[in-house]
Amino acid sequence: MSSSLFNDSGVSIPISDDDSDELGRMRVRVRRKRKKSLHRVNNELTRRVVRFFMKYWMVLVLVFAIGLLVFEATRIGRKPSMIVKTEQGKVTSQLKEFKRPISDKKSDSTLNRLDPVMKIVHGVKEPCLKMLRPDELENLDLPMNKESSSPIKKVVYLSGNDLPYVGGNSTLSQQPREGTRFNLFTGIQTFDQREESFKVKETAEIHCGFYSERGGFRISDEDKIYMQNCKFVVSTCAFGGGDDLYQPIGMSEASLRKVCYVAFWDEVTRAAQESEGHNIGDDGFIGKWRIVVVKDLPFTDQRLNGKIPKMLAHRLFPRVKFSIWVDSKSQFRRDPLGVLEALLWRTNSVLAISEHGARSSVYDEAKAVVRKNKATPEEVEVQLTQYRHDGLPEDKRFNGKKALNEASVIVREHLPVTNMLMCLWFNEVVRFTSRDQLSFPYVLWRLKVHEKINMFPVCIRKDLVNTIGHVRKAKPLKSFLSSD
Repeated sequence: MSSSLFNDSGVSIPISDDDSDELGRMRVRVRRKRKKSLHRVNNELTRRVVRFFMKYWMVLVLVFAIGLLVFEATRIGRKPSMIVKTEQGKVTSQLKEFKRPISDKKSDSTLNRLDPVMKIVHGVKEPCLKMLRPDELENLDLPMNKESSSPIKKVVYLSGNDLPYVGGNSTLSQQPREGTRFNLFTGIQTFDQREESFKVKETAEIHCGFYSERGGFRISDEDKIYMQNCKFVVSTCAFGGGDDLYQPIGMSEASLRKVCYVAFWDEVTRAAQESEGHNIGDDGFIGKWRIVVVKDLPFTDQRLNGKIPKMLAHRLFPRVKFSIWVDSKSQFRRDPLGVLEALLWRTNSVLAISEHGARSSVYDEAKAVVRKNKATPEEVEVQLTQYRHDGLPEDKRFNGKKALNEASVIVREHLPVTNMLMCLWFNEVVRFTSRDQLSFPYVLWRLKVHEKINMFPVCIRKDLVNTIGHVRKAKPLKSFLSSD
């Protein structure tokens, strides 16, 4: 068969069936050729990709490994989320200004952890803090009557109790003197008395808080009796409704029998904790902590009030031989007797305190304090000017270790020399700034302590406590003074 098509000129062009089949086959062949060409292109691209990976596979693996390490480092360096419970109760009318933040639950990765912090020594992992076994602690001989080699044999604390009563109320303890924060609690230390206090004598007379019975920091007689019976103590404090109370963990049976755990609160903190259901028991305890509620705090600056139990434990616990201070932002997680053995008795030291993790120099720390708005430039400059005038060097080392400390954990024996050192330190934070890292190296330098000071590395401090961080800001002392 044949057919014809007509062009525009009307001329017919015959096309046979064979021609039609040939034309169809040509079209099919053309289409198949295009598919083959596309397949060839895909194969070529695959080969190029394979050749690229074969040539650069080591580089790609290295880049992937570096990226993974960076990711893990950011996870490790990230601070755990803080936990603050929602306010559940109604706080007293005095605390209407006290606003509590709300956040998520405490990170289980931080709280109640007992795993040791490790360090690498000559390529081998070992614990930062090597503790005795529980059976060794049970039979540990306690050096209660050790003789001190220090020339300081006795410390006499200046008192104003013999001054005539001038009337008034507890707010007298709040009144500053001579443009400083010295008051009826501290006594009014002059610069001449300050200079005299640094002289090493067999009997030292110094200001050391509790200057007058009208000075504040009042404790109930029941709490005083309990504190007078302690020989070993772990203490902390939270004033102004600040941090939560974290139960100590990791204690041996020996420590549970022999060690007192005392937490100092004020009325603001007690009301804030009770609003969350944390009530003090009839025996005065919450868990293992004996709660001592202090009335008439001497300073408007709550950080300064916190220095009293931190630095003046020898004034609060007259019969204690050894004490451990733990900041309220941390959970103590080691056996106290084991800590005393490892940091004091084993090293023949009288005081142990952590090196600073970031800086080494007092003058560098002062710049950081101002930069972080932890003190005003003016008050920091007054302190540094005095230290430069006294000749404090810019050395970054003290007895071969960092001069700057991080004082969230303090382990010490109560001896005349350490009691004097802590009194001098307290007087410096009252006279200048509350940033105690600035004054501790100065006091060591001025006092020229003959006994050994153990400035232990940061990894040991991390092993001693689980650091939760400050969960809320303490309220300044304003109208919360007791009128009792």
